[in-house]
Amino acid sequence: MDDKRRCSRWQTQKKSCLRMEGSATDVPCIIHDINLRGAKISSTEKFAPDSLVKLKLILSHEFGINVEAWVAWQKSVDGFHIYGLYFTKIADADKEKIYRFMRHNFPKEVDKHWWKEFKEEKGGETMEEKKKFEDRRIFERFPATMPLRFLDLTSNQEGTAQTLDISAKGIGLVSSEQVQPRTTLEMWLDVPDKGDPLYTRGEVAWSKLQGESEYRVGVNLEKADLMGLARALRAV
Repeated sequence: MDDKRRCSRWQTQKKSCLRMEGSATDVPCIIHDINLRGAKISSTEKFAPDSLVKLKLILSHEFGINVEAWVAWQKSVDGFHIYGLYFTKIADADKEKIYRFMRHNFPKEVDKHWWKEFKEEKGGETMEEKKKFEDRRIFERFPATMPLRFLDLTSNQEGTAQTLDISAKGIGLVSSEQVQPRTTLEMWLDVPDKGDPLYTRGEVAWSKLQGESEYRVGVNLEKADLMGLARALRAV
């Protein structure tokens, strides 16, 4: 997954602290890089790979964020544990804290890996355009083709489709069945790993006709499913 990530992390190498949920003790750590959806940190604190952890990252005395994070990978070097964390739950206010922390302390990193690309594409931008661009980058989508069955909870009708891309928070699919925006779908992805179908649920964000009888559909998932995403990516 790390190799496929196209959204650059902002480099910091910032000495910081973390505090596990339910603990009153701050543990020193280094935040090597961070963005709105994850971070690379090192610490003496030990996390299990492929697990969810709840913690507070104290970026500075002004900015502390509370997150639930998936431990995507882990390695140990000279007694320290280095982790790749993918934020599964983070409040909008804490995303804003990350951005403000980076803008205040590492403005060149933000410009280098974010707005410079946007300015080149757009030739200048408004604050509203910046926000839209920011939102699109929070969860990266990966190409993935696999069969999918769904149940339209509004009409109680079943249908079939094929995925085009997936992320921890969304699915792009194509189907001969028409589904309306704001429709809630229960979905089962036939992941080609000989396991049971992967179940998830989401709301249709948009649907448009493609050709004579085929529909492109974008679905926002109700909750981020990092374990499901990892399983699907390993199989494609």
